[in-house]
Order: sequence, then C-alpha cells, then structure tokens
Amino acid sequence: MTNPLPSAFHMADVGGKSPSYRRALAMGRIYVGEQAFTHIKNGTLPKGDVLKIAEIAGITGAKSTADIIPLCHPLPLDHVAVYIDLEPQTACVAVYCIAAAYAKTGVEMEALAGVNGALLTLYDLTKPVEPALTITDVRLLIKEGGKKGRWVCPKGVPERVTGIMPAVNERPLEGIAAAVVTLSDRASSGEYEDKSGPKLKRALEFLGANVPCAIILPDDENEIAVQLSALADSGDYDLIITTGGTGLTPRDVAPEVLARICVKTAPGIGEALRAAGARHLPTAWLSRSIAGVRAKTLIIALPGSPNAIDESMDVLKPFLRHAVRLAKGGKGHHK
Repeated sequence: MTNPLPSAFHMADVGGKSPSYRRALAMGRIYVGEQAFTHIKNGTLPKGDVLKIAEIAGITGAKSTADIIPLCHPLPLDHVAVYIDLEPQTACVAVYCIAAAYAKTGVEMEALAGVNGALLTLYDLTKPVEPALTITDVRLLIKEGGKKGRWVCPKGVPERVTGIMPAVNERPLEGIAAAVVTLSDRASSGEYEDKSGPKLKRALEFLGANVPCAIILPDDENEIAVQLSALADSGDYDLIITTGGTGLTPRDVAPEVLARICVKTAPGIGEALRAAGARHLPTAWLSRSIAGVRAKTLIIALPGSPNAIDESMDVLKPFLRHAVRLAKGGKGHHK
C-alpha cells in the first residue's frame, strides 16, 4: 500500500453541503485628521471624489476575494453594497460592506474584502494631503446562513447601520405544533436505535416548533395510515413529518400512505428535496419523498437517513411556515 501524496494546503471541501442564503456585514474605519477630513467631505482631494471611488473599489474588492485570498471559494455573489459614513467628531471615515449569496459557504470574507478595498482606496487618495493615516476597527458585524444561523458581533452593531441588514426570522416555526413519526421495522422492534427521529425533533425545535409527539411505527401500511390519520384529525398538530419509508423496497410505504389519507398533495416539496439531495448524492433521485394535507395538517415524508435530516430541513426552512399556514386555510399571498 502506498502512502498518500502530501498536501500542505487545501480548500475546505463543501461538495456535500447544501446551498443556503448567506449574508454578512463588515465594517472598518480610517482616521484621516481634520484637514484631510475637510477635503474628503468637500470632494476637494487632488485625485477627485474619493467617496464614490471608494464605493466602487469596495464592490470590486468583494468580487475579487477568491483571487487574493488563496483558500477562499469563488462565490457567485447575489448582492454587494458599500456604505460610507463620515464621522466628524473623530475625523474618520467609517466603511460598511454587505455581501450576499446563495452558496454552500459563507460570505464573511467577501464583506471584509469589500471593506478593506474601500479603506485602502481612501488611504491611497488621501495620503497626498495627509500621510499620517490609520486604518482600524475592521471586523465582522453580522453573518447569516448555514446551520449556525445568525451571528452578531459581541461588541454590537453601530446604530447607524442597523437597518442595512435587518434580522431574519431564525425561528420560523414559533407557535407551530409538530409531530415526528419514524417509520422503521427494525427501530420499532428495538433492533437498532432510532437516530433520524430524535435528530428531526431537535431540528424542528431549533426552528421554534413545539414537538410534544415523537413515535416509532413499523413499516405497516395500515398501521401507519391509522396513526397518521389520528394525529392529523385530532387537531392538535399543524405539522407532521415522517422519516423513513420513502425508498423502493417492498416495505417502503410512506408515499402510498400519504396518497391514501391526504385530501391533496404538494408534489413540489418532494421535488425540491430530491433536487437538493442529488446535487451531491445521485441516489437521492430514488427517494419518493412526498407531502400532502389532511384535516388542515401538513404531512411531509422525509428519507430515513440521519444525514438527510439537516439537508431536508435546509430545503424546507424558507417556506415551511408558509406551507403550514396555507394548509390551515391561510391566504395564498406571502411576502
């Protein structure tokens, strides 16, 4: 057996991750002194209006992040904006950069590169009138997206920019009662420990749902139909999610049960789950995940793999609350 070839450096392998909406807000300051500050404010620096040029340089810097930082992933940025704020009390210029992308990795470095691109341009265009310049306070303020959700700098966010990146709802299932049902012959008989059900329960609770019911059922079509119907008809649950029973073996009957008990189906949910899984696992196309509505309760059948739980919840999170609301009879429009 030969030893593997050494590799001192490598980019993080994000091939197995599902993309999600990512945003980041960063900031920095440059202290320029009173004389240079007056020139910047009045647009009278020798090389022209530094503020406009710095904005453009910041956007260029964010877009060029992977070219100047070796191990950063090239990202298709959806949005970059640079905001510049004059702070006369301290004769400094504050720069803020927001970056956003639908990607498998975060955009913190892009936001920071945008800030530094703008600050260095301010430095370059200001030094002819004031060489004693100081760049400072460069830091990440907020990042969103991925499994860790929203992070805010412990030092806080300056009040001036709180409206640039309003908070998103990290707990969209607040006030929703959910039930988790594991479908597995072996787990129900105690042959092996159910890992998918508890993981799904934790994921729903992380999103704010109340999950008072988590049960395990064998892969018996009639029993599953009776139990799911009873849960939905009780009126106690807004959402029921099953895990397991979506494959092609004779005992995988979850899709048949949902087709039997639901008054209407939501085929797009299953399609979205399969498309997301197939990005890094071709066998995801074999999953028969399905969703439907019974007694104003949304029922979704997920694959039984614990690894599929995180991926599935990433797919469902952006629209799950809206889907529950529609199933309960809410209006169709949603902002």
